[in-house]
Amino acid sequence: MASTPNWFAIFMLVAWPAVAVILYVYRPVNQATLWTILGAQLLLPVGASIKFEGIPQFDKTSIPNLAALVGCILILRRPPRIFSGFGLTSIFVLMSIIGPFITAELNTDPISLPRQILPAETHYDALSAMVFQFIALIPFFLGREVLRNSRDNAEIMRVLVIAGLVYSLPMLFEVRMSPQLHNWFYGYFSSDFLQQVREGGFRPVVFMGHGLLAAFFMMTCTVAAAVLWRTETRLKRLPPAGVTAYLGTILILCKSLGALVYAAALVPLVRYAKPRTQFRVALVLATIALFYPLLRFSAFVPTETMIETAAMIDTDRAASLKTRFDNEDLLLQRASERFLFGWGRWGRARVYDEESGKDMSITDGRWIITIGQFGLFGFVAEFGLLILPVFRAASALGAAKSKRERIYLAALALILAVNIVDLLPNAGLIPWTWLLAGALLGRAESLTILAREGVRFHPYPNAIKSKSAA
Repeated sequence: MASTPNWFAIFMLVAWPAVAVILYVYRPVNQATLWTILGAQLLLPVGASIKFEGIPQFDKTSIPNLAALVGCILILRRPPRIFSGFGLTSIFVLMSIIGPFITAELNTDPISLPRQILPAETHYDALSAMVFQFIALIPFFLGREVLRNSRDNAEIMRVLVIAGLVYSLPMLFEVRMSPQLHNWFYGYFSSDFLQQVREGGFRPVVFMGHGLLAAFFMMTCTVAAAVLWRTETRLKRLPPAGVTAYLGTILILCKSLGALVYAAALVPLVRYAKPRTQFRVALVLATIALFYPLLRFSAFVPTETMIETAAMIDTDRAASLKTRFDNEDLLLQRASERFLFGWGRWGRARVYDEESGKDMSITDGRWIITIGQFGLFGFVAEFGLLILPVFRAASALGAAKSKRERIYLAALALILAVNIVDLLPNAGLIPWTWLLAGALLGRAESLTILAREGVRFHPYPNAIKSKSAA
């Protein structure tokens, strides 16, 4: 089995900036930004990269982020805002920048293992981590800048549904023929093939790296289709109810229990519940994600009950969940030794066998990876930037002018909140998630400005009145 990317994989990485240029020349800046970021996640090779000495590697994440940044600067003739005042957003961004330097200063000791030595953190490592973090945050800054009006919220849902419809075709192919497209096009399998075998069939992967990521993407597309169904928005002549049913069927074929549970909860919510009710759910989900590390440290998470419940559904999934929790316990114990600022990179936060030096760690959740590397400080910085837009949008909901706008705003908050919760069991923090977070924050800030200029908040959106009328 090939493990080295072929020439076409490198070609796609090199060609993507040109694709971005074409998008920014011929499409509005909001659409160009959405397709540059999302298209890369759906099409570019996983794990392939172009590396030059002394600079971060160019890959599926960094190339579309940098291409979108350049495209927006050329169109808007100015860079996006990084700091705006001295609010929580700026504080979290600043924490993301200075955090790696504090971690490096507190990890100047190499770690000796039976067969290797894990190097100490240096200022170069801190600078590299800071640059990597800045590149990762580019979609957040762009979303905040160019996706901040009500039409942009609607465009996000429309783009998700179109992408889901197009991507369903290769997904159906892989459901029938097995996940081979990444291997055929790019010369290697992007993940463990056996992990994509489920229930006597296959989970589609296409170019997303893992069947779980593909299933989660299809779940968000199904939720977006339900939003269009509620607002009676058609794509060409396609009935929105039929589109929702079709994408839901593709989701079922993805054979991912977690994504199915998300869809079963979110689709009825976005289709029938009031926007304020949707926000209550989003706030609960965001709060759970924020406090989950502390709950795990304090042993307040009912892991045994969750394993027993999973066993009632599928013993294999219960065993997988138990393995996940056992590894979290080991990694939490390791992280607790340098809880505030973490162990840094180079695998220093992982757990190794004392005799053989073998790596015993399985790091699935993004939260445990972040805490291990950069401590609680880094976790608050990263998850704070993701969660803050949900709370800001909830506060700004009363300033939304129409029912339609409130529906789109609430649905975007729900989709982002579920993305954040999914980072607890999984590590798939992709540029698209940062773009959604920035878009939600940008819209919330726009609505807040609108409220200050003459619309006061009211606990019931239908009762908005202007100050002059009051």
